[in-house]
Amino acid sequence: MRTKLPLLVLVLFLTAIPCDAEPQLSVSAPTTLTGLPVELAVSLQEVDSQRVSVRVGDRDLGEHDLNEDGALSFEDLDLGSGTHRVIVRTSDGSALEAEAALRILPGWISVVPPLLAIVLALITKDVLVALFLGIFGGCLILFEWNPVISLARTIDQYIVPALANTNQASILIFTLLLGGMVGLITKNGGTHGIVEYLKPYATTRRRGQLATYVLGIMVFFDDYANALIVGPTMRPITDKLRISREKLAYIVDSTAAPMVSLVPISTWVGFEIGLIGAAFTQLELPFDPYSMFVATIPYRFYSIFAVLLVGVLIVTRLDFGPMRRAEERAKAHGLLLAEDAAPIADYSSHDVEPGAEIPKRPINALLPILTVVGITILGLYVSGASGLPESASFREILANADSYKALLWASMSGMLVAMGLALGQRLLTIRESTDAMMAGFKSMFMALVMLILAWSLSSICTSLHTADYLVGLTQGNLGPAWLPALTFVLAAATAFSTGSSWGAMGILEPLIIPICHSLSLTEGHAVGSEPYMLYMTTSIAGVLAGSIWGDHCSPISDTTILSSMASGSDHIAHVRTQLPYALSVGLLGILIGSIPTAFGMPVGLSLVLGIVIVIGGVIGLGRWSGQGSTTS
Repeated sequence: MRTKLPLLVLVLFLTAIPCDAEPQLSVSAPTTLTGLPVELAVSLQEVDSQRVSVRVGDRDLGEHDLNEDGALSFEDLDLGSGTHRVIVRTSDGSALEAEAALRILPGWISVVPPLLAIVLALITKDVLVALFLGIFGGCLILFEWNPVISLARTIDQYIVPALANTNQASILIFTLLLGGMVGLITKNGGTHGIVEYLKPYATTRRRGQLATYVLGIMVFFDDYANALIVGPTMRPITDKLRISREKLAYIVDSTAAPMVSLVPISTWVGFEIGLIGAAFTQLELPFDPYSMFVATIPYRFYSIFAVLLVGVLIVTRLDFGPMRRAEERAKAHGLLLAEDAAPIADYSSHDVEPGAEIPKRPINALLPILTVVGITILGLYVSGASGLPESASFREILANADSYKALLWASMSGMLVAMGLALGQRLLTIRESTDAMMAGFKSMFMALVMLILAWSLSSICTSLHTADYLVGLTQGNLGPAWLPALTFVLAAATAFSTGSSWGAMGILEPLIIPICHSLSLTEGHAVGSEPYMLYMTTSIAGVLAGSIWGDHCSPISDTTILSSMASGSDHIAHVRTQLPYALSVGLLGILIGSIPTAFGMPVGLSLVLGIVIVIGGVIGLGRWSGQGSTTS
C-alpha cells in the first residue's frame, strides 16, 4: 500500500498540469428548402479569429465573420434540391477545415406531413394513428427515408421534447387536474345538482344552448380555460336536453378562441402586442402596439361572424349540413353521439357516478368551478404585476401575465376545493375521493396523448419550414389593398397545416408588417397617412383572424382537440360538423370584410352586411335543406 501512494500522488500531480487545448472546427447544416436561406452552425474553439471561408458545392462564398452563436446565413444561393457539400475553413492560418452535408428539399414536400395527418384523420377517423403517421412521415423526409432512424427520431427528437416543453407540460397538467376536479364534482353530486337546479330554466334545447353560449362569452379571458370550464359544466345539462355532443363542442369551440381574440384584456393580448411591437421597433415606426391591436378588432371579421353565427343558429333553431343530421339524431333518438363514435374523453364511467344516498347540491360543483375562474383571474394579475411598477394599468399587468402558471394554480385549487367539499360534508371517504379523482385523470388520457402528438407534428412542420414555404408562395407583385385578404388566407393555411393559431401568428406577423410597410411606401403612401394606416390595420387583423379560421378547420389543432375533449365528443365528428360553418364564415369574412374594407368600404358597413348575410344565410340554408326546427 505504501509503494502505491507516491505513484498515486504523481498521477494526480501530472493530471493537474494544464495542457494547451488544440484548436477545433466543426460545422452543421440543417435541412432546408429550395428558395429559402441556407443556415450553417459553425463552432470554433481555441482559435483567435472568428472569421471563416465557406464553400458550398462548386461555389466559393468568400470569408465571413461568425456572430456570437456561430451562425451563418446565406440568401439567394439558388441551389437545387439534393445534397450539397459544405466546406468551412479558418482564416487565421491554423488550416482547420470541416465538412457537412447540406440537404435541400423541394418546397412542396414540407406540407406532406401535416396534409398526410389531416387526410388520414378524416378518412380513418383515428386521430392518434393519423398524427403519429404524420410525424413519422416527416421524420422519413428529414432523415433520408431510413425507417429505423426515423422511428427512433419520432420518439426522442419530437414526441419527448413536446413533453419537455414547460408551457406545453403546464397545459397537460392543467387538463389533467381539471379532469380530476370534474371526476370529484360528478361523484359528490355537484354536476347532477346543477342539472336539477337548471331544469326549471333550461327547459328546452334552445335555452340549454343559449346558456352554453352565454357562459362561453362570459369566460373570455383564456381560450383553454373557456373550453375546459364551459364544456364540462354544461355537458350534463345539454345531455338531458338531447343536444348532440357535436353541437356542444361547436358552441364551446366557437366561443373560445374567437371570443378571446376580440377582447382587449385576455391572455392573448401580451403575445399579440409583443409581435406587433417587435415589428414596429424593427421598422422604427412611431405607433403604439396596443392602440394598433385595439384598432384591428373591428376588422377581425372571422371572429366576429363566428361568434354571431352561433347565436343565430341557436335563436333560429336551424342548422345545416352534418350538424343538422347530428341534431336530428340526438333529438329523435336520444343518441348524443353516433353509434360508431369514439369520444376522446370518457365521462360515462360508473366510477364517478354518485350514489343514490348522496344529495345533489349544485354548490358542490359551482364552488370548484368558480374557484377555477377566480384563481385564474387572480393568478393572471399576480403573475402580471410581478416586476411592474405599482402605477401599471390592468391592461399592462395582463399583458405581462403568465397564463400557464395561472391555469395551473387555478386547476389545482379547484380540485382541492372539490375534494374538501366532498370530505367536509362526509359525502365521500378519502379513498372514494381519490378513486373519483383518478377516474377523472383517466378520462383525459386519450386527449393528452392527442395533444402531445399534435405538438410534435407542429415541431416537424418547423423543422421542414412548412410555414416559410407557404409564405414564399405569396411572394411576387402585389398591391397593398390585396394584402389583407391574402394574409388572411395565408394565416389560415399556416394554422390549418401546423394546428396552431399562435404559431401562425408568431411566424407571419413579423413578415406581414414589413411587407405591408414596403408595399405602402412603394405605392406612394407616407407613414401614418390614412391609406397606410388602413392597409397596416387590415393586414395585421388578417393575420390574427386568419390564424383562428385555420385553427378551427384543422383536426390537428390543440384548441379543437380540447373542445372535443371538454364536450365528450368524437373528435372527427366535431371537425366535420363544424367545418361547413367555419368555411362559410371564413369566405364571408374575405368577401364582405377583408377585400372591400382594404379598398375603402367603411368597416361598419361591412359588419352590417355580414350580420344580414349571416342571418339570411342561416334561414335560407335551413329551409332549403328541408329542415324544420331542430331545437324545441
